[in-house]
Amino acid sequence: MVVTASSQLTGADFPCGVDLTDPSTFADGIPHEVFARLRREAPVVWHPERPDGPGKGAGFWSVTRHADVVEVNRDAQAMSSARGGNMIFDTPEFTGPDAGGSPMLVHMDPPQHTRFRLLVNRGFTPRMIVRLEDFIVEVAQRTVDRVIDRGEADFVEDIAAELPIQVITQLMGVGEEDRPKVFELSNRLIGFDDPEYGGDDEDSAVQAGLEMYELANRLGTAKRAALDAGEPPVDIASVLLQAEVDGQRLTELEYDMFFLLLNVAGNETTRTAISQGMLAFIDHPEQWARLRDDRSFLPSAIDEILRYSSPIMNFRRTAMGDGAIGGQPVKDGDKVVIWYASANFDDDVFEDPLTFDVARTPNEHVAFGGGGPHFCLGANLARLELHVMFNELLDRLPLPELAGPVDRLHSNFNHGLKRMPVRWSV
Repeated sequence: MVVTASSQLTGADFPCGVDLTDPSTFADGIPHEVFARLRREAPVVWHPERPDGPGKGAGFWSVTRHADVVEVNRDAQAMSSARGGNMIFDTPEFTGPDAGGSPMLVHMDPPQHTRFRLLVNRGFTPRMIVRLEDFIVEVAQRTVDRVIDRGEADFVEDIAAELPIQVITQLMGVGEEDRPKVFELSNRLIGFDDPEYGGDDEDSAVQAGLEMYELANRLGTAKRAALDAGEPPVDIASVLLQAEVDGQRLTELEYDMFFLLLNVAGNETTRTAISQGMLAFIDHPEQWARLRDDRSFLPSAIDEILRYSSPIMNFRRTAMGDGAIGGQPVKDGDKVVIWYASANFDDDVFEDPLTFDVARTPNEHVAFGGGGPHFCLGANLARLELHVMFNELLDRLPLPELAGPVDRLHSNFNHGLKRMPVRWSV
């Protein structure tokens, strides 16, 4: 039975008695016991939304099984990103009085998505990413240099955060002086539920987006002048300014949206994977020793870090017609939320899924989306950053230990860590 948003909801109204829209459900990390029970008992189940919640919607179909998550993720014809966006809650650009959708790549369906994605695809090919390797190695070395003799650090702020923000802003053509601002705005945008980043202020994320657009346009003015002077494009922002879709240049809003998406997605998710990866090694020291002694496991270890960390825990789709998911009938216009954080621990796919194993193979994780048109554009870049950073840490740093409590992002969307104090022997 569908419970409408006007109902007074209690714990009994939610599947397994747990509200997955409440960030507090994820206060201690992914609620593995809840997801395991849902996969067994109700892999596709209606989940109501609280009337005082951020979306104020009627509810959504919660999809937790690996096979169903992959099916929904790949079928862009039946499951739309453009119709309602990719967030659980409904947002004004899709449901407000001036609703017209969003010109952001993650909010598009093919063929529009395909055309826009081609604009930046070449910047993220393996060949192009390899060209960044020397810069990535340099940043990783510099990052470790700054902390190694101290014997202690906030692993998130001092180590994990530095490499992704430097790399994506380098790729986007953001100067050194503006990189701290991009970092700050990314935190506010991805931490929309977290009071520390303004989550108790509904306008905070909107304001952060506007500030990111202002930065994009200021940089765009300088880059346009360079292009007009005959200089070749040397970064993705310049490529976007020259790009055409169906014979038309990108509008200012389309360029702004690309700039925001690539800077935020290229920063936050990799930071989360590095942070959560180190936490996994701290909890499983034998895996650190195994990888330190045999680097041939590094490629499989990177995939295991991605699976185990599941940086983005869910995405939303909207049904484009009556159909079914895993045998469950779904109606046209229904919201559908796929839980990557559950699919990555499905014991029908992964043996002993709660075990962190750097030699795990095969590893069909869905940390990059599980295939389909929305497969993560930056997957090659993220893998290289993880490879370089953990190789550097394994070479130069003893396995740290926790020096205080881990401070998690207040979110059911991003599996992020805000602070993780660590120490090691010098």
